[in-house]
Amino acid sequence: MSGWRGQAASQPIRRQAEVRHDFWLLGLALALLGLGLVMVTSASMSLADSRQGEPLYFLWRQLAHAALGVVAGWAVYRTPVAFWERHGGSLLLIGYLMLALVLVPGIGREVNGAMRWLNLGFMTLQPSEIMKLLAIIFIAGYMVRRSHEVQGSLWGFAKPMLLLGFGGVLLLMEPDFGATVVIMATATAMLFLGGVRIVPFVLAGGAITGLAAMLVMTSPYRMQRLTTFVDPWADPFDSGFQLTQALIAFGRGDWFGVGLGASVQKLSYLPEAHTDFIIAVLAEELGMVGLLVVITLFALLLLRGFQIGARAERAGRAFAAHLAYGLSIWIGLQVFISIGVNMGLLPTKGLTLPLISYGGSSMLVTCLALALLLRVAHEGEDPESGHRLDEPGMRYPAEVRA
Repeated sequence: MSGWRGQAASQPIRRQAEVRHDFWLLGLALALLGLGLVMVTSASMSLADSRQGEPLYFLWRQLAHAALGVVAGWAVYRTPVAFWERHGGSLLLIGYLMLALVLVPGIGREVNGAMRWLNLGFMTLQPSEIMKLLAIIFIAGYMVRRSHEVQGSLWGFAKPMLLLGFGGVLLLMEPDFGATVVIMATATAMLFLGGVRIVPFVLAGGAITGLAAMLVMTSPYRMQRLTTFVDPWADPFDSGFQLTQALIAFGRGDWFGVGLGASVQKLSYLPEAHTDFIIAVLAEELGMVGLLVVITLFALLLLRGFQIGARAERAGRAFAAHLAYGLSIWIGLQVFISIGVNMGLLPTKGLTLPLISYGGSSMLVTCLALALLLRVAHEGEDPESGHRLDEPGMRYPAEVRA
């Protein structure tokens, strides 16, 4: 190992040679963003014309969201990964503050009975989306600082989950059950990849599952969503209306779709056609082939994210590796839930499809997450740019040990 360190130290020029821009990740993200802009336009034109008198109203706003995301993403891309590692705890506290502000009357904005938004004037910000990103940054840093505890004891695994549980309480007060599930599931998966023992993992997983079940059973509207998911056709004109209309859209699309812009379900039949249920409109207009293209693009993007994480791990950059894995898990989980809800495979949840669905907060945070992945790739296999996996308590692959 000392020889490997000496070799790295004797080749300072190599650090510059390994700096790279990941055009594969960027290309996949741009392809999904472009497809999303097309589908937001198609799914929202009728609604925008009837409500705003401007058929392209949502397109212009989504373009503005994307532009803001690109500018913010560029700032994140120019920031070293080490900055996020140093300030993970402070960022988590900022996230808690934002979640608390949402619940303050006069500050938080209520929509359909939920207090989830802060009005910034030029846009409404959903702190729960930002909290997903901040939680991943915090957990990645915690796994570097407390690797021995995470891998060696139940308490080391439970501590970060309890900290995130405080944010989960604030989210449930909005209420936002979907964001809570995504954050806790992503953190659990990150800790599992970080080497937590199987017994604490199973115990904690059982406790989280039991708590989620209790929250569902004690909440009438969540219980209604669950029973509707099991048999939406039992009440197709009330509680099952949204899901049955989505399933009709999938059925009409067949293999090749009815044609771009020709969807019938988006004409006031399918609620939230340009946000939570945009994939149903896509399946109706572009068919199963179009849906498979979207799934393939996301699968390739996630594969690239894990490759970036593996490359950082091989270089001994613990925080960067955990961060890349966490971001990839989060995006993949949200894609899986969003598409699963549209297809009736999961209970209805208000989760957007990253880069595809309309929404300023979702677009902004997704751009920031991709910028972080690009930054990890940009720093390359540079062992001096972050914590090494051969530090006390760090795990590292055999090829690095050699």
